[in-house]
Order: sequence, then C-alpha cells, then structure tokens
Amino acid sequence: MIDWISSPSGPLRGEIRVPGDKSISHRAIMFAALADGTSRITGFLEGEDTLATARAFAQMGVRIEAPRPSERIVHGVGLHGLRAPDGEIDCGNAGTGMRLLAGLLAGQKFDSILTGDESLSKRPMQRVIEPLARMGAKIVSHDGLPPLRIHGKQRLHGIDYAPPVASAQVKSAILLAGLYADGETRVREPHPTRDYTESMLRAFGWPIESGSGWAKVSGGQGLRATSVMVPADFSSAAFFIVAATLVPRSELVLRDVGMNPRRTGLLVTLRAMGADIRESNQRLQGGEPVADLVVSHAPLRGIDVPAGSVAGMIDEFPILFVAAATAQGTTRIRGAAELRVKESDRIAVMAKGLRALGASIEETPDGAVIEGGKFAGGEVDSAGDHRCAMSFAVAGLLAATPVRIADCANVATSFPGFVELARACGVFLTSA
Repeated sequence: MIDWISSPSGPLRGEIRVPGDKSISHRAIMFAALADGTSRITGFLEGEDTLATARAFAQMGVRIEAPRPSERIVHGVGLHGLRAPDGEIDCGNAGTGMRLLAGLLAGQKFDSILTGDESLSKRPMQRVIEPLARMGAKIVSHDGLPPLRIHGKQRLHGIDYAPPVASAQVKSAILLAGLYADGETRVREPHPTRDYTESMLRAFGWPIESGSGWAKVSGGQGLRATSVMVPADFSSAAFFIVAATLVPRSELVLRDVGMNPRRTGLLVTLRAMGADIRESNQRLQGGEPVADLVVSHAPLRGIDVPAGSVAGMIDEFPILFVAAATAQGTTRIRGAAELRVKESDRIAVMAKGLRALGASIEETPDGAVIEGGKFAGGEVDSAGDHRCAMSFAVAGLLAATPVRIADCANVATSFPGFVELARACGVFLTSA
C-alpha cells in the first residue's frame, strides 16, 4: 500500500501540462482498433486504465505500436476483424473500459469474459447490461457485478433508450453496440453528458446524429482510420486548478487543457464561487476545444450547485468537496447519487476524510451540505480511490499540520506522475 504525506505549501507557480484525457484515450484506442487502416494517437494517457484497454485489443488481434511515450500507432482490423481473446480480458480498475467494452463485445461472433480488480469487481454493471439485453445481447454477471460473461453470435437490434441516470459510459456502451445492430439506436438522456463518443465516431467517419441530451446511430457503416490528438485531461487539471485557487499568492498556468463544454462543469461552478480562472490561446485540437488556463488565488463563497450541472462534472466532485470545505458559507450539492457507485462511495469517503480534518459536512443520499472552514492536520483514507487521494492531497496544502493519506496506489490509473508534477509547481507531497 502506498501512503502520501501532504504538507502546508507556499504558492503554486509555473507552467504545467497534465497528462492526456483518459476518456478520449480509451475511445481513441477502441475506434482505431475497429477502423480500416492505420491510426496515429498522440497525447495518449500512459495510465493503468488506458493501458488495460490497449492490452484488451492486443488480446483480440490488434497490433498496437508505441514508438514513444504518449504515442500509439494502431493497425485497425475493421468493424468485424476482432479475434476471440486468449483468455479473460482484465480491465484492471477501468470502469469506462469495462462498460464500453461490454457494448462493443456484445456484437462480436465470439464469447468473452471481462474481469477487473477488487474495486472494479464491486462496481454496478446492471445499468449497462439491462439496455444491452434489450438490444438482444446475452451478458451473464453476478447480481449485476463483474465478471461479465458476454456471449457472442447474438443478433442485435436498435432500441430507443432513456437511461434513468445520465451517464456517458452507459450512453457510449449502447452506441457502440448500435454499430453492430440492425436499424437505428437512439439514447435520450435526462441531462447532457460528455459527447466524446459522438465526436470520435464523426472523426472516424461514422454517420451519427446528436444534440443536447440525445444521440442516434444506425448499424451497417464502417470506420476509417484517422489521427487523434488527445488534449490534456480536464479532470486531472482540476486538482491543480483548485489548489492554485485555494493557496494564497498562487498563479499557475495549465497548458492545452481539454475544454469540451460537457466536461467543464467544475469551471462554471468554481467561477460562480468566485474563482479567478482565465482562458487563453483557445483553439481546436483534433476536433476538441482546448485552451491554456491561468489560475490565480481567489477567496471562494459557498453556493447551491445546480443539479443540471452534475453530469458535466461528475468526476470532479471530490475536489469540489475540498473547495467547498474552505469556502465562506454553505455549499449544497444535490443530484449526484452516481458518486456513491464510482471507484468508491465518493460522498462517504470525502465526507469522512474531510471531517477527520475538521470540516463540517452533512451527507445526503445524493450529495452533501458543506460548511466552509479551516483544515486541521491528521490522517485520512482514500479507500483506494485515485480522485479522492488527489483531492485529499490538495486539502493537505491548506491544513494546519501535515495530512497523511492512505491507499494512494491507484492514482497511477488516471494520473501517472502526479506527485512529481505537484512538486514541480511547489507542492509539498511525499511518499510515506
């Protein structure tokens, strides 16, 4: 087990670039593998989750070269060119990888088994299994939990599906299955979620229609190889955005950050709380909007987070908890029940940890009520959740005495090099 010690720090300074976007990296490997021709991916995240996805396609006969770090050359085998894997496919800790692969593998001619680590094996998959079953897929699980046994040679048909909870992973799994289905597949969401799958389908030449909260595809098309430039991951940048906002006298520049408007709900929320975050050098990179962010220290005030903003910042709530716990006044979070079924119950883990540091937090079934104040030092447990671990590391910068954070090994799943990058801009973070 890896523990960290985060200590009170001086101002964060300098210019940094966080690793590539995890969601885009997963999808880039998947679509490049299914395309006709050879695709080049630059900015690929060298994290354990995305590496697990790349290994999965290598198991199914796709040749993937890594000429240099953060670059992949994928020799696509076409939509129907995957081969039966030589054993179970281990998704590691990657919930995105498992859910999207479930949709993709539902349309294959061979059987497959998706497994994961201890954490992933406790994450619910029924919300993916149920709509895929409506399409004709046959997936066997243990009460909706991994491993998933996916039976091939099933004839899939399109459906019109309205998921009860907005989830880009569920939407993407259904759309991926829709590539192999007869007829039209449509997803109608209660709130718009990340549209990376829709954008990447277009980039690889598959006709798709989509709008705010809906998308539809028809089967029987093909994917064409292309080049993908992966921007810096907004979710990874979020920890540094909040750290520079909270630590006095900080001014930090984050380069090439992905600014997809369905991903940047935290930016909107922090600005509503009083954050000083400026965008410069705005441009398109590989079809995705990117910008450099200049973040300066600013005092925050508590707000009621609109429920409609939740889907656009679902991965950033752990670090928002830290920001809210230092803001003046009360922050209320509602409509975020999905946080309870992430890598951990993130509401419970963040509430317990921040309370151990002296914060005032009341849990609710779908969120929390957080009173701003100051942090004492102490010990917290990240429960093996990478985003909670990094959020507690930011809290330690503002604590009266050092904070020891237990169980941080899984940070490598999404943000390899986090400790080194944090140190580079002035953060006092060490391994215990």
